[in-house]
Amino acid sequence: MSHADAGFGFHVDLQTYLKRSFQVCYGTLMSRTANKKRPEELREAILEYLIEHGVSDLSLRPLAKAVGSSPRVLLYYFGSREKMLAMLFSDIRERQRTHYGRDQAATLGEACRSAWADFMCNGAEKHFRLYFEAYGLALRNPDLYKDFLESTIEDWLRSIATPLSADGADRSEARALASVILASMRGFMLDYCTTHDRDRLDRAVWIWSQALDTISLQKREV
Repeated sequence: MSHADAGFGFHVDLQTYLKRSFQVCYGTLMSRTANKKRPEELREAILEYLIEHGVSDLSLRPLAKAVGSSPRVLLYYFGSREKMLAMLFSDIRERQRTHYGRDQAATLGEACRSAWADFMCNGAEKHFRLYFEAYGLALRNPDLYKDFLESTIEDWLRSIATPLSADGADRSEARALASVILASMRGFMLDYCTTHDRDRLDRAVWIWSQALDTISLQKREV
C-alpha cells in the first residue's frame, strides 16, 4: 500500500469517525430538544409508581424500567435519587393541598368536614400513605429533606391561618388554631390508614369540627 493509499485510508476513517460523532451529538441534542416535557412526564409516572410501591425499598433500576426509562436518564434529569425524592415529596404535599379549601365554607368546622369528605371520596388514602412514609424518611434524614420538613408545616399553617388573620384574628392565635387543625386532620388520616374504621372516624371528625366553631380567637389590636 502506498503512502497515498495509507493517507487516503486514514482520511476515510477520520471522516467516518467525525460523521458518526456529529450524528451522535446532533441526535442527542435533537432528542433533548424534542423531549422538553419528558422530565414532567417522568415525574408524574414516578409519583404514581411510588404511590403503589412506596419509597422504603426504592431502587433506580426497577423504577426506571417501570416508567420506561433508564437509571442514567433519571439521574440526568433529577441529579440524584435524593433530589428526585425531594421533588416528588413536594408533589405529594401539593396533591394534599388540592383537597383543602376547594369550596367556600361558612365556618372552619364546615371547611374541615368538607375536606375530610373529599379525602374519603377521592381515594386520598394511598397518597397519604406515601406522604407519611415520606415524612418518616425525611425525619430520619433532615439534612437531605430540610425543605420538605419546613414546607410541610409552614405552607399549611400559612394556608389555614391567612384567612383567619384577614378576618381580624391575632396572627399568633390564627397560627395556633391552624396548628390544631393541621395536626388533627393528619392524625385522623393516619388513624384511617391504619384502621379503616370509617364510622368511628367520621363521628370523631364531626365532634371535633363542631368544637372548632365554638372557638373565639383573640382579635389583633388596631
